[in-house]
Amino acid sequence: MKYHLCNVLCVQILKRGPSGISDPKLNPEMTAKHYDNWSGFYEESPSRVSLDHFLTTRPDLLTAANPIAHAACAHETLVQLGFTDIDGVDGSQDMLNLAERKQIYNRLICDFVGPNRLDIENDTYDAIACAGGFAPSHLKEDCLPELIRVVKPGGFIVITFREEYLYTVEHYKDKLEPTMARLQDEGLWERVSREVFPGFYGDKDGITFVYKVL
Repeated sequence: MKYHLCNVLCVQILKRGPSGISDPKLNPEMTAKHYDNWSGFYEESPSRVSLDHFLTTRPDLLTAANPIAHAACAHETLVQLGFTDIDGVDGSQDMLNLAERKQIYNRLICDFVGPNRLDIENDTYDAIACAGGFAPSHLKEDCLPELIRVVKPGGFIVITFREEYLYTVEHYKDKLEPTMARLQDEGLWERVSREVFPGFYGDKDGITFVYKVL
C-alpha cells in the first residue's frame, strides 16, 4: 500500500544550531532567515531516536501497514522501506533547496506552519512527522488544527521535541497540552501515546506524542 507522508522540514534536529535560533523574540520571518544563513552548514539528523523509541515501547504500531513510526525516522530510510510519496514544508527557501538535492521529496512547500492555511488540500496525508519543530520561536499550538486538516481520517500526527520545553517555553506552558486535549474533546483527533524517552538531543529527554486523526 502506498502512503502519502509529510515532513515539516524545519523541525529536523540541528547537529549544531545557528546562534540565536531559539531566541523567543524571533518572529517566523527572522527564524527562517537564520535557517537561510545556516543551510549550507546544516546536517540533517532526523529523529532516529523516535523510531528506536517506538521499536522498544510500541511494537504494535510497527506493522508494515502502519506509517506511524516510519514517519518519524530518516527519510532516506523511508525510501529504503518503500515509502516514496513524501512532501516537505519549511519556511526557509534555502532549507528547501537543500532538501531538494536529496531527490526524495515529491513536493516542497515554502510556507510557515501556523494558523494560516497551507497550500495543501484537506485529507491529503496518511501521516505528518514533526521532530523538533516545537521549540522557542518555532511552531506554536495554533498550528495543530492545520496539521489535522491536511491528514486523512485515520492518519497519524507524530510530534517529538525536547520534553523540557513543555515547562520552559512560554508558548507551551499551560498551552500546548491543553490545546491538544481540547482538540481531542472536539472530536478532531485522539491521543495514541505520550512517551518521554532519554537521549533525544545530547542528554536531554525527548517526548513523543502520537495522535490519530478522526
